[in-house]
Amino acid sequence: MPSPDVVPAQAGLIQRIVPRLRALAESPEMVAIRTALPISFIGLAVGLAGFMAIAPGTLLQRFSESFAAAFGVMSALLVVLLTNDLAKRRGVPPPLAIGVSLAAFALALPYERARTFFALAKALGSSGLFLAIGIALLTVAALNLGRRRLGAVAGSFAGAIVIVGLAGLCLVLGVSLTAALNVAIAPLGDLGDSLTALLIITLVETLLWTIGIHGPALLAAVVLPVYINLQLQNTEALAHNAPLPHIVTVSMFLFVFPGGAGATLPLVLLLLRSKVKRIRRVALATLLPSIANANEPLMFGLPLVLNPTLSIPFVVAPLALAVVSWWAMDLGLVAKPAYYIPSTVPLPIGVFLATKDWRSVVLIFVDVLIALGIYAPFVNAYERQERLREAQAETAA
Repeated sequence: MPSPDVVPAQAGLIQRIVPRLRALAESPEMVAIRTALPISFIGLAVGLAGFMAIAPGTLLQRFSESFAAAFGVMSALLVVLLTNDLAKRRGVPPPLAIGVSLAAFALALPYERARTFFALAKALGSSGLFLAIGIALLTVAALNLGRRRLGAVAGSFAGAIVIVGLAGLCLVLGVSLTAALNVAIAPLGDLGDSLTALLIITLVETLLWTIGIHGPALLAAVVLPVYINLQLQNTEALAHNAPLPHIVTVSMFLFVFPGGAGATLPLVLLLLRSKVKRIRRVALATLLPSIANANEPLMFGLPLVLNPTLSIPFVVAPLALAVVSWWAMDLGLVAKPAYYIPSTVPLPIGVFLATKDWRSVVLIFVDVLIALGIYAPFVNAYERQERLREAQAETAA
């Protein structure tokens, strides 16, 4: 028999951990990253279009050659966007912060490996996202600390000198921050391309969402650059007619999360048949966003957050889909994701474009059916609870 102190002890642990996780997720730095990172993909699109316009070869060759360089453009835009957003939140003048962070970013570029702008952007690649985030955070932190300790003018000058000076010193000494970042994230890349790592990240993201913390946004600063780097390696291998080296890439999560975190598209399909009017209205309103893998309206509209009944399949379904999809690719039944495709591209178009394999469409339909089976009994239980609640409300009225 479990001790009666177990439940209170667990409750106390949750009460201590959840507020800290919420505080981290809602800190100015994490909110700024969550805001700036999606917008910075504009730089990826612009860079890709620009480099493809000047690159030689076929359309596929130009795309493959330009993909890594486009992330260099995205990184430069991310420095500006993240610094600007975080500076406003921390009370630092944005023009000053942007100027300092851009100067430090420019000094930190991998000039030793490039002689042209295209080569420089390609050498920067996805590691530039880590570099951009780090420089933006350090710049605003240094300026904020200096202004609080030394005053607006002296503090701003001191903070700028520290950040730009350190970046300049690295350049003079031949220390490449980009190369150092590539070395640092290499073990993460090895860990990331495994079923174990895929399951861990999937589990963490869904568990955080169940308590109202945006799991993907919280992990994006670390996870996204790693998986984009693996995605780039697949794209590069395809361009050279080599076997794709990685299964777990950014586009792999299209198979794990159909409908968004928690694999909620099957849930919406089940809720459309509900006998509870409120549930049907929520499902109908969130159907189109779910097809584009945007499920925030469902998370808070149903809600799924802090929902003890639906939290179980919300966590279990993506884990099951991760196992099925990983083994399908590992066994060669479906091609590995070769290209980065934004999650907003509707299913099943997104998975086909990512793999260029018609079997990926079959796999995503199998995934949806598996998730339907996992969600169904819990949806039935949730619907019974809601019908009972409606009956009690009518009786009380």
